[in-house]
Amino acid sequence: MPGGAAPQVVPRPPGWQPGPSSPWSALGAAERAGLDLDRVRMMLQAAAGPPSAPGVGPRERSAAVLVALFDEAGEAHVVLTRRAATMRSHRHQVSFPGGRLDPGERLDQAALREAEEEVGLDPASVELLGRLPPFEAFAGLSTITPFVGALPARPHLRPNPAEVERAFSVPLAALVAPGCHWEERWPLPGGDLYPIHFFDLSLDLVWGATARILVSFLTRLLGVPDVP
Repeated sequence: MPGGAAPQVVPRPPGWQPGPSSPWSALGAAERAGLDLDRVRMMLQAAAGPPSAPGVGPRERSAAVLVALFDEAGEAHVVLTRRAATMRSHRHQVSFPGGRLDPGERLDQAALREAEEEVGLDPASVELLGRLPPFEAFAGLSTITPFVGALPARPHLRPNPAEVERAFSVPLAALVAPGCHWEERWPLPGGDLYPIHFFDLSLDLVWGATARILVSFLTRLLGVPDVP
Protein backbone atom coordinates (compact mmCIF):
# COMPACT_ATOMS: atom_id res chain seq x y z
CA MET A 1 0.00 0.00 0.00
CA PRO A 2 1.27 3.52 -0.66
CA GLY A 3 2.83 5.28 2.27
CA GLY A 4 1.69 8.82 3.01
CA ALA A 5 -1.48 8.52 0.97
CA ALA A 6 -4.65 10.44 1.81
CA PRO A 7 -6.81 8.78 4.49
CA GLN A 8 -8.98 6.61 2.27
CA VAL A 9 -11.15 3.79 3.54
CA VAL A 10 -10.89 0.62 1.42
CA PRO A 11 -13.79 -1.59 2.57
CA ARG A 12 -12.28 -5.00 1.86
CA PRO A 13 -14.90 -7.63 2.65
CA PRO A 14 -14.16 -10.90 4.42
CA GLY A 15 -13.14 -13.57 1.95
CA TRP A 16 -11.41 -11.31 -0.55
CA GLN A 17 -8.65 -12.94 -2.59
CA PRO A 18 -5.58 -11.77 -4.50
CA GLY A 19 -6.31 -11.46 -8.20
CA PRO A 20 -4.27 -12.41 -11.26
CA SER A 21 -1.28 -10.49 -12.56
CA SER A 22 -1.74 -7.22 -14.41
CA PRO A 23 -3.01 -7.68 -17.98
CA TRP A 24 0.20 -6.09 -19.27
CA SER A 25 2.60 -7.97 -16.95
CA ALA A 26 4.10 -9.98 -19.82
CA LEU A 27 5.04 -6.87 -21.83
CA GLY A 28 8.63 -5.64 -21.85
CA ALA A 29 9.73 -2.11 -21.03
CA ALA A 30 9.88 -1.10 -24.70
CA GLU A 31 6.30 -2.25 -25.27
CA ARG A 32 5.10 -0.12 -22.35
CA ALA A 33 6.88 3.02 -23.61
CA GLY A 34 5.74 5.53 -26.21
CA LEU A 35 2.17 5.78 -24.92
CA ASP A 36 1.62 9.20 -26.43
CA LEU A 37 -1.45 10.98 -27.80
CA ASP A 38 -0.84 9.76 -31.35
CA ARG A 39 -1.09 6.19 -30.10
CA VAL A 40 -4.21 7.06 -28.13
CA ARG A 41 -5.81 8.58 -31.23
CA MET A 42 -5.09 5.49 -33.32
CA MET A 43 -6.50 3.20 -30.64
CA LEU A 44 -9.72 5.18 -30.31
CA GLN A 45 -10.22 5.47 -34.06
CA ALA A 46 -10.07 1.69 -34.29
CA ALA A 47 -11.95 0.64 -31.15
CA ALA A 48 -14.07 3.32 -29.48
CA GLY A 49 -17.39 4.97 -30.15
CA PRO A 50 -17.96 8.53 -31.36
CA PRO A 51 -17.22 11.36 -28.95
CA SER A 52 -20.86 12.44 -28.65
CA ALA A 53 -23.32 10.01 -27.09
CA PRO A 54 -26.79 10.10 -25.57
CA GLY A 55 -27.46 9.10 -22.00
CA VAL A 56 -27.03 5.44 -21.09
CA GLY A 57 -29.67 3.84 -18.86
CA PRO A 58 -31.98 5.83 -16.57
CA ARG A 59 -31.06 9.51 -16.76
CA GLU A 60 -30.81 9.87 -13.00
CA ARG A 61 -28.18 7.13 -12.94
CA SER A 62 -26.09 8.37 -15.88
CA ALA A 63 -22.73 9.98 -15.26
CA ALA A 64 -19.74 10.90 -17.41
CA VAL A 65 -16.06 11.47 -16.71
CA LEU A 66 -13.25 13.04 -18.69
CA VAL A 67 -10.00 11.15 -19.22
CA ALA A 68 -7.96 14.26 -20.09
CA LEU A 69 -4.51 13.62 -21.58
CA PHE A 70 -1.57 15.75 -22.62
CA ASP A 71 1.85 14.92 -24.07
CA GLU A 72 5.07 15.74 -22.26
CA ALA A 73 8.55 14.35 -23.02
CA GLY A 74 7.07 11.87 -25.50
CA GLU A 75 4.59 10.34 -23.05
CA ALA A 76 0.92 11.02 -22.43
CA HIS A 77 -0.11 12.09 -18.93
CA VAL A 78 -3.61 11.73 -17.48
CA VAL A 79 -5.34 14.28 -15.23
CA LEU A 80 -6.72 12.98 -11.93
CA THR A 81 -8.29 14.54 -8.86
CA ARG A 82 -8.53 13.66 -5.18
CA ARG A 83 -12.02 14.26 -3.85
CA ALA A 84 -12.46 16.69 -0.99
CA ALA A 85 -13.07 15.56 2.57
CA THR A 86 -16.37 17.46 2.56
CA MET A 87 -17.93 15.35 -0.21
CA ARG A 88 -20.91 13.19 0.76
CA SER A 89 -19.30 10.02 -0.57
CA HIS A 90 -15.92 8.68 -1.72
CA ARG A 91 -14.00 11.17 0.41
CA HIS A 92 -10.28 11.47 -0.47
CA GLN A 93 -10.67 8.98 -3.32
CA VAL A 94 -8.88 9.57 -6.60
CA SER A 95 -11.18 10.08 -9.56
CA PHE A 96 -11.50 11.60 -13.00
CA PRO A 97 -13.25 14.95 -13.35
CA GLY A 98 -16.90 14.14 -13.93
CA GLY A 99 -20.32 13.62 -12.47
CA ARG A 100 -24.01 13.17 -13.16
CA LEU A 101 -25.87 14.76 -16.04
CA ASP A 102 -27.88 17.93 -15.71
CA PRO A 103 -31.40 17.90 -17.23
CA GLY A 104 -31.24 17.89 -21.02
CA GLU A 105 -27.46 17.44 -21.08
CA ARG A 106 -25.51 14.98 -23.22
CA LEU A 107 -22.89 12.75 -21.66
CA ASP A 108 -19.98 14.47 -23.40
CA GLN A 109 -21.29 17.87 -22.32
CA ALA A 110 -21.50 16.69 -18.72
CA ALA A 111 -17.91 15.45 -18.75
CA LEU A 112 -16.62 18.78 -20.07
CA ARG A 113 -18.77 20.86 -17.73
CA GLU A 114 -17.67 18.91 -14.67
CA ALA A 115 -14.01 19.19 -15.67
CA GLU A 116 -14.37 22.96 -15.88
CA GLU A 117 -16.19 23.14 -12.54
CA GLU A 118 -13.82 20.83 -10.68
CA VAL A 119 -10.36 21.78 -11.99
CA GLY A 120 -10.85 24.77 -14.30
CA LEU A 121 -10.34 23.01 -17.63
CA ASP A 122 -11.64 25.21 -20.46
CA PRO A 123 -13.96 23.02 -22.58
CA ALA A 124 -12.71 24.81 -25.69
CA SER A 125 -9.20 23.51 -24.98
CA VAL A 126 -10.30 19.86 -24.95
CA GLU A 127 -10.29 17.85 -28.18
CA LEU A 128 -12.65 14.95 -27.62
CA LEU A 129 -11.05 11.88 -29.20
CA GLY A 130 -13.65 9.24 -28.39
CA ARG A 131 -15.35 7.38 -25.61
CA LEU A 132 -14.83 4.12 -23.80
CA PRO A 133 -17.55 1.56 -23.07
CA PRO A 134 -19.94 2.55 -20.27
CA PHE A 135 -19.07 1.05 -16.91
CA GLU A 136 -21.46 0.21 -14.09
CA ALA A 137 -20.08 1.17 -10.71
CA PHE A 138 -19.54 -1.64 -8.20
CA ALA A 139 -22.38 -0.39 -5.99
CA GLY A 140 -24.71 -0.28 -8.99
CA LEU A 141 -25.66 3.32 -8.30
CA SER A 142 -24.69 4.78 -11.67
CA THR A 143 -23.52 4.00 -15.18
CA ILE A 144 -20.36 5.91 -15.99
CA THR A 145 -19.29 6.75 -19.54
CA PRO A 146 -15.63 7.81 -19.90
CA PHE A 147 -14.69 10.31 -22.61
CA VAL A 148 -11.08 10.65 -23.72
CA GLY A 149 -9.88 14.17 -24.47
CA ALA A 150 -6.59 15.65 -25.65
CA LEU A 151 -5.15 18.86 -24.20
CA PRO A 152 -2.68 21.02 -26.17
CA ALA A 153 -0.19 21.16 -23.28
CA ARG A 154 0.10 20.62 -19.54
CA PRO A 155 -2.93 22.44 -18.10
CA HIS A 156 -2.96 24.88 -15.24
CA LEU A 157 -5.31 23.03 -12.90
CA ARG A 158 -7.36 25.06 -10.44
CA PRO A 159 -9.06 22.69 -8.00
CA ASN A 160 -12.45 23.76 -6.73
CA PRO A 161 -12.01 23.32 -2.95
CA ALA A 162 -15.69 22.44 -2.52
CA GLU A 163 -15.12 19.26 -4.54
CA VAL A 164 -11.40 18.66 -5.02
CA GLU A 165 -8.55 18.74 -2.51
CA ARG A 166 -5.84 17.91 -5.05
CA ALA A 167 -5.54 17.90 -8.84
CA PHE A 168 -2.52 16.28 -10.47
CA SER A 169 -1.33 14.27 -13.46
CA VAL A 170 0.38 10.92 -13.91
CA PRO A 171 2.28 9.54 -16.94
CA LEU A 172 0.56 6.55 -18.49
CA ALA A 173 3.93 4.82 -18.46
CA ALA A 174 3.97 5.03 -14.65
CA LEU A 175 0.58 3.33 -14.44
CA VAL A 176 1.83 0.29 -16.38
CA ALA A 177 5.22 0.13 -14.66
CA PRO A 178 5.89 -3.09 -12.70
CA GLY A 179 4.43 -2.98 -9.20
CA CYS A 180 2.03 -0.08 -9.76
CA HIS A 181 -1.13 -2.07 -10.49
CA TRP A 182 -2.67 -5.05 -8.75
CA GLU A 183 -6.02 -6.77 -8.68
CA GLU A 184 -8.12 -8.25 -5.92
CA ARG A 185 -11.27 -10.39 -6.14
CA TRP A 186 -14.06 -9.37 -3.77
CA PRO A 187 -17.02 -11.68 -3.06
CA LEU A 188 -20.50 -10.58 -4.09
CA PRO A 189 -23.61 -11.54 -2.06
CA GLY A 190 -24.31 -14.43 -4.43
CA GLY A 191 -20.83 -15.85 -4.02
CA ASP A 192 -19.30 -14.66 -7.30
CA LEU A 193 -15.97 -12.84 -7.19
CA TYR A 194 -15.76 -9.31 -8.59
CA PRO A 195 -12.44 -7.82 -9.82
CA ILE A 196 -11.30 -4.70 -7.95
CA HIS A 197 -8.27 -2.86 -9.33
CA PHE A 198 -5.68 -0.70 -7.57
CA PHE A 199 -2.88 1.62 -8.68
CA ASP A 200 -0.19 2.66 -6.20
CA LEU A 201 0.85 6.27 -6.93
CA SER A 202 2.98 6.62 -3.76
CA LEU A 203 1.03 9.64 -2.50
CA ASP A 204 -2.35 8.33 -3.62
CA LEU A 205 -4.15 5.04 -4.08
CA VAL A 206 -6.42 4.69 -7.11
CA TRP A 207 -9.11 2.04 -6.85
CA GLY A 208 -12.78 1.39 -7.57
CA ALA A 209 -14.45 2.79 -10.69
CA THR A 210 -11.52 5.06 -11.57
CA ALA A 211 -9.04 2.18 -11.50
CA ARG A 212 -11.41 -0.01 -13.53
CA ILE A 213 -11.72 2.68 -16.21
CA LEU A 214 -7.93 3.04 -16.30
CA VAL A 215 -7.54 -0.72 -16.81
CA SER A 216 -10.11 -0.67 -19.62
CA PHE A 217 -8.29 2.23 -21.28
CA LEU A 218 -4.76 0.87 -20.81
CA THR A 219 -5.52 -2.65 -22.04
CA ARG A 220 -6.95 -1.20 -25.23
CA LEU A 221 -3.99 1.11 -25.64
CA LEU A 222 -1.47 -1.70 -25.10
CA GLY A 223 -3.40 -4.22 -27.17
CA VAL A 224 -3.74 -6.81 -24.41
CA PRO A 225 -6.93 -8.60 -23.26
CA ASP A 226 -9.03 -6.84 -20.67
CA VAL A 227 -10.03 -8.63 -17.48
CA PRO A 228 -13.40 -10.44 -17.55
